[in-house]
Amino acid sequence: MARWLRRGADAVGVALFATLFVVFLVQIVARFGFDRPLPWTDELAVILYVWVILWAAAFMVPDREHVVFDLAFHAAGPAMRRWMLGLGSLIVGALAGWALPACWDYVHFMAREGTPVLGVPFMWVFLPFVLLLVTLVVRAAWRCWALLRGHEGAGA
Repeated sequence: MARWLRRGADAVGVALFATLFVVFLVQIVARFGFDRPLPWTDELAVILYVWVILWAAAFMVPDREHVVFDLAFHAAGPAMRRWMLGLGSLIVGALAGWALPACWDYVHFMAREGTPVLGVPFMWVFLPFVLLLVTLVVRAAWRCWALLRGHEGAGA
C-alpha cells in the first residue's frame, strides 16, 4: 500500500512539474517568438510552482533528503541522537498541528477570492500548504512512535 501511495504521489508531482514546464515553454514562445505575452501563463506558472514545491516537500522528498542543520546531531552519541530526534519530531509535529486549524481556516476563507486572470479560487492555490502541515504531523507522530518502540531506523 505504501509503495502504491508513493508512486501515486510521485506521478502527481511529475505531472505538476511537466505541466509547469509546458506552461513555461508556451510563455517563452508567446513572449519572445510572437511578442505577445500571455497573462495566464504567468499566473498558472506561479500556481504550479507553489504546488510543485509544497507537493514535493509533503509527499515526495524523504526526511533524510530535507535540508537540515545537523552539526550538533552528528557530534552527539547514539542515545543523545535518539533524544534529539524525538524532541525535534515532537516540536515540529506539535507546531504543525497547532498551526493546522488556523491555516485551514485561512485557506478555506480564501475560497471566496480568485486569482486575477484565471479566477482560480485561492483555496486551491494554497491547499498544498495544508497538506504539507498534515504530512508534517503524521511524519512526526510516526517517528516518535518508531523511536518509542526502539527502532533505530527512525533516525535521520
